[in-house]
Amino acid sequence: MKKLMTLALAAAMMLGAATGANAIDFKAKGQWIMSFDYGQHADFRSNQDGRPGSGYKGEDEFEARQRVRLQLDAVASEALSGTVFFEMGDQIWGQDSTGGALGADGKVVELKRAYIDWMVPQTDLKVRMGIQGIALPSFTTNASQIMDDDVAAISLNYQFNENVGLTAFWARPYNDNAGYRYLDDKLLTHRTYGEKNYMDNMDMFAVLLPLTFDGVKVTPWVMYAAMGPGMLGTTLDEKGLSVNSYGNAWNRAASGMTSGFFGTDPVSSYGNAFWAGVTGEVTYWDPFRIAWDVNYGSAAYADEKMNREGWLASLLLEYKLDWGTPGLYGWYSTGDDNNPRNGSERMPVVSANGNNQFSNFAFNGNPYIAREGVLGSTMVGTWGIGARLKDVSFLEDLKHTLRVNFMGGTNAPKMAKYMRYGDRAGKDGTLVMPMGAGAIGSPYYDPMYLTTGDTALEVGLTNTYKMYDNFTVMLDAAYVALWLDDSTSTWGKNPGRSALGGDGVYDAWNVNLSFVYSF
Repeated sequence: MKKLMTLALAAAMMLGAATGANAIDFKAKGQWIMSFDYGQHADFRSNQDGRPGSGYKGEDEFEARQRVRLQLDAVASEALSGTVFFEMGDQIWGQDSTGGALGADGKVVELKRAYIDWMVPQTDLKVRMGIQGIALPSFTTNASQIMDDDVAAISLNYQFNENVGLTAFWARPYNDNAGYRYLDDKLLTHRTYGEKNYMDNMDMFAVLLPLTFDGVKVTPWVMYAAMGPGMLGTTLDEKGLSVNSYGNAWNRAASGMTSGFFGTDPVSSYGNAFWAGVTGEVTYWDPFRIAWDVNYGSAAYADEKMNREGWLASLLLEYKLDWGTPGLYGWYSTGDDNNPRNGSERMPVVSANGNNQFSNFAFNGNPYIAREGVLGSTMVGTWGIGARLKDVSFLEDLKHTLRVNFMGGTNAPKMAKYMRYGDRAGKDGTLVMPMGAGAIGSPYYDPMYLTTGDTALEVGLTNTYKMYDNFTVMLDAAYVALWLDDSTSTWGKNPGRSALGGDGVYDAWNVNLSFVYSF
């Protein structure tokens, strides 16, 4: 009996040792944000002309909201781990649909990311599979104006030596959401029929080559995308002619990937998109820093009116001092010419959801959940120059950043007559899609469409106070003054000007107070 107990004890010890060898180390990260906004936004009218305005995205002038993010990493070793990332919110206080009303029982838990990391044995090749954050490089705004969002993908990373690396990925933003549909004009009901989930995928392939030398970083990159015609829920008539292009992916993909116009050409084959860029920085003369981003992109379809092609370049000069970092910067992007039949001359955009450090309010730049992007989600179709004093600090744990931006549009004034709510067919048969803040199916997606006759001035001040090691308070205030061309050749007689402020266009401003706990 004694020998049996000894044998059992030895077996238990061996099992415990084996279990310990395969133990998983769990690590948790998270962030709580409480945010309070007050301002006047969206159509730049609000109550300033004595009539109620729409507010920013249909919101009140004052809004309170919160968001929680929780990340759990299961680490087996340096060569193997898994990550799941949940997000709860944004919850607007008092709003039932977001779980912020009395009772707070809304279904607001979202899966933000879920992926595994592993290394190929006996190599330094790192592999990530699953829903992950994918961002193309940017050294000026620190947020790509083409792709910066969560997406299902496989990414590979290999470091050849201390100077040369390689990153590649395949991503699938859309698939099995819509498919081909056909319209039977002989039926009074205009019933649609076709193949569900057929040719409705979008696949992206990219290669990045990060190069690092003494005081210099340069990353050239290229990306290609194949876009199925069913991705946009294309509806065809009996002759195979496109008569409708609303679909599941329209609001996000088509808003940045098509011109917003289409005619009667058949859309029955895959579209092709291509991007290329060279981004980098020079810190050799530290504390002086030079950074640049040069990006080009095109998207081509069977219907040439849907095509889109253009470029965007930006430059940043800054000098780091003991008390802060002053900087000068500028950008320029191609814009639409005056002919909608040849497509758009703006650079195509997949999804730019990063934090643009040039602007916290005019564009998407706020690091938390404050209201932003009152002019546009990206800088595509605009030009601008700016100056900032970054991270100015005179008291411990208190920093200030002041920005002043002057900007304008690069789109032809003649294009203003096509910007309106609702569909409209032009004299040449070109179908013009709706435009404006909140317009369903808007190919422009952004609240404002700036022409070469339109300008804007943004002034913003961001203050951050690190109250505790894990607790930050941010007070951000911004003002955007807008001057639109009211001549009859631009916005003066445009029926769609209601999308740009109704009978009057006014300035926009916002004050945000955020409390952020991170661990």
